[in-house]
Amino acid sequence: MGGCQPTACAAPARLDEGIRAADTVAIIVAGGVGMRFGDPHGKQFVELAGRPIIAWSLIAFDAAPSVARIVIVCAPDRADEMRSIVSDLAISTPVTFADAGEVRQESVASGLAAMPRGYAYVAIHDAARPLIETSTIERAIAVLRCDPALAGTLVSARVTDTLKLVEDGIVVSTPDRSFYWAAQTPQTFRTRVLEDAYANAAFEDFIGTDDASLVERAGGIVRCVEPASPNIKVTYPEDLAVAEALLAIRSDRGEVLA
Repeated sequence: MGGCQPTACAAPARLDEGIRAADTVAIIVAGGVGMRFGDPHGKQFVELAGRPIIAWSLIAFDAAPSVARIVIVCAPDRADEMRSIVSDLAISTPVTFADAGEVRQESVASGLAAMPRGYAYVAIHDAARPLIETSTIERAIAVLRCDPALAGTLVSARVTDTLKLVEDGIVVSTPDRSFYWAAQTPQTFRTRVLEDAYANAAFEDFIGTDDASLVERAGGIVRCVEPASPNIKVTYPEDLAVAEALLAIRSDRGEVLA
């Protein structure tokens, strides 16, 4: 059965055994215009704690031992600006660029087409989630690597609010929230599985809400992995203040922000 189950965050007892040579390509999607954020410059370029928002994701993936390559998907007219950011960060992981599409699914497909061949896994991450940590990236990859039955892993958080099923503004029911998780990124998959899922979706003209939905639709089993710390998405200007505060807390704890 695909998707997230209530006990889906169970993991192998020793994930460190799953860490091997770099076998994963990270595709960072940074092609959105951020209309809800309200900055015509694009929220991925907005400064967060002294760096462009996308820089924090690049730093985290660059530090991940399992990540062999990074593909940045961005608008063609912003590629030079993105290259400048990569250069300023002195990223050691090889970086490839791909053109963004009209919608996110097209952008990910472009990233898949641009990634080098021969890597077992691919991790798709939204640049708008700058608080992702290297430990969470490695855990998501290790859980997938250690379980041959899995098609992918999905970084996600347990829903803590009470949920209501509503129709025309009227509450219909209150579902058991223990069955619900909020999907985040990265979403990591066996490369061939994700490529096939994208090919099937394109053939059937199906648009999913995220990458995992395409894999689930094709029958793949996706396991949830909880993030080590809050992994919020910067969607609105006020989210930037929250992200700044969370980074400050990490800094106060002595965590390396790079």
